[in-house]
Amino acid sequence: MTSKTYDYEVAVRAEATLGEGPTWDAATGRLLWLDILGARLHTYDPATGHRTVRVTDQHVGAAKPRANGGLVLNLRDGVALLDPDDTFRWLHHEPVPGRRANDAAIAPDGSLWAGTMRYDEAPGGGTLTRFTPDGTAETVLDDVAVSNGTGWSPDGRLMYYIDSPTRRVDVFDHEAGKVSNRRPFAEIEDGAGFPDGLTVDADGCVWVALWDGGAVRRYTPAGDLDRVITLPTPRVTACAFGGADLTDLYITTARVGLESPHPVAGSLLVVPGAGKGLRQLPFAG
Repeated sequence: MTSKTYDYEVAVRAEATLGEGPTWDAATGRLLWLDILGARLHTYDPATGHRTVRVTDQHVGAAKPRANGGLVLNLRDGVALLDPDDTFRWLHHEPVPGRRANDAAIAPDGSLWAGTMRYDEAPGGGTLTRFTPDGTAETVLDDVAVSNGTGWSPDGRLMYYIDSPTRRVDVFDHEAGKVSNRRPFAEIEDGAGFPDGLTVDADGCVWVALWDGGAVRRYTPAGDLDRVITLPTPRVTACAFGGADLTDLYITTARVGLESPHPVAGSLLVVPGAGKGLRQLPFAG
């Protein structure tokens, strides 16, 4: 494992209950991120420091740019489209009592892979579903506890996935929107926290945020741990590369459940020059 000290900066000082879902929007040069339980969608422009906060009508698990402008939202009651003129419409409306949206990702073909979980985190209560621009929904996994990080290798042939209570990052073979041959990629040892969000870099390495682990780890394509970014607050939720050259690693954090939260808990953090990210595709709709 490479021994290197990474210095973080506070990009946006905030007190998000459950900060999540950092996503670089290349078309606008801004970072999107969320407070799931606070029902807030944040944007941050690192070039100017400009920030916005939008309150959503319900808990929001993910927000991703769309090819036609606007956003696709993974909401408590389904997946919705937000048009550039702020028109809101459901792409797929499926309320399930006791269940909410969680993390989501855009696949190489422009489809949205959206996760859900029960508020009580009951095993088997969550799903991972693939959505195409016409609203077609295909359940990929239907026996999930806490559907979390999802990402693809640079060539699109592998999909990485986290169901947090398993303490594993799993990998699937991926082809034409189908996955198969699920197997463990990396396991998080007891005492190191639970894997939460992930991102894949240009070298095919997988960066994993550790809930209750106070860190982000990088694993090589072979599954070997080779870098660790240690952070001062335990509830680290997700990470994504951003900035004009995709070299800055943005990290979201949470305050929920912490009796004496660190001053940066709930803030958006950044580690400049941490690596080199992949260009993230927008939702094709």
